[in-house]
Amino acid sequence: MLDTTSSKDTISSYIKDTRVGEGTYAVVYVGQHSPSHRRVAIKEIKTIMFKDGLDMSAIREMKYLQELHHVNIINLIDVYYEFENLNLVLEFLPNDLEMLIKDKNLIFSPSDIKSWLLMTLRGIHHCHRNFIIHRDLKPNNLLISPLGILKIADFGLARSFGANPNELFTSNVVTRWYRAPELLFGSCHYTDKIDIWSIGIIFAELMLRTPYLPGLNDLDQLDITFKALGTPTEINWPNVSSLPLYKNLNIYPKPSRDELRRRFLAATENALTLLIKMTELDPSARFNSDQCLLSPYFLEIPHPTPPRNLPKSIKNQEKQ
Repeated sequence: MLDTTSSKDTISSYIKDTRVGEGTYAVVYVGQHSPSHRRVAIKEIKTIMFKDGLDMSAIREMKYLQELHHVNIINLIDVYYEFENLNLVLEFLPNDLEMLIKDKNLIFSPSDIKSWLLMTLRGIHHCHRNFIIHRDLKPNNLLISPLGILKIADFGLARSFGANPNELFTSNVVTRWYRAPELLFGSCHYTDKIDIWSIGIIFAELMLRTPYLPGLNDLDQLDITFKALGTPTEINWPNVSSLPLYKNLNIYPKPSRDELRRRFLAATENALTLLIKMTELDPSARFNSDQCLLSPYFLEIPHPTPPRNLPKSIKNQEKQ
């Protein structure tokens, strides 16, 4: 059960300043911890809107952030309850990877891309070894600190896995453009490999500086995914036709390595191999986070850019 008690000292320690985002059930503010003058982000969750008092996504986000402590995962600083609203106090991260990708004034080097990918994989590896799937990895959930450190955020869709191999999950997770094919086919049995698919698509987006598989709807997402990576068959993905939403689709051939090399002109052979293994259609053939981190891609020259030297927007250069 959620402990909603909060001391007056805790509540008065935080001041909400500018509103920077709002959803159906939550408002995000930039605020300040008064005693230290530290800037923070405060996510105010409107518990009054739920008949049971609190949205499950809020409970999950709070639970998992209390469990996960890693340099590449956003830090939950405090939790307090005020005026029937739950407030999550998070470290202030002024930018995200999507903003950097869209900033055409910034030039990404191969070592920059390698650094962002490495930090993302380190963060998700920590989640997976603690048996937590994120289930919504996308560029604007990868926040950037003023020192250039990438941190995974927004754990509202996260779930524990592994305790019960027969447990059923919803397939309606992950923002469509980053959704693994097993989810598009309605699978309710899946693993942490869905996060690896999402990171693979983000890797491609970093190299292309444009979304890799931008489907207009779920059916178009299937078509655009298989047009880029080949249509799955019983040969290259055993038992795929047994998935709930499987349907006969346009048949596209799997792209050759030469085709992928032309598509990703700046990718080294090791980068291309890693991308291919992260975006295998069959989840059983897809790399896990350990295999990704052991890729020769991270050992070859150029080495990853130190976070402090990564491209930054003007906002990202602000001091905490």
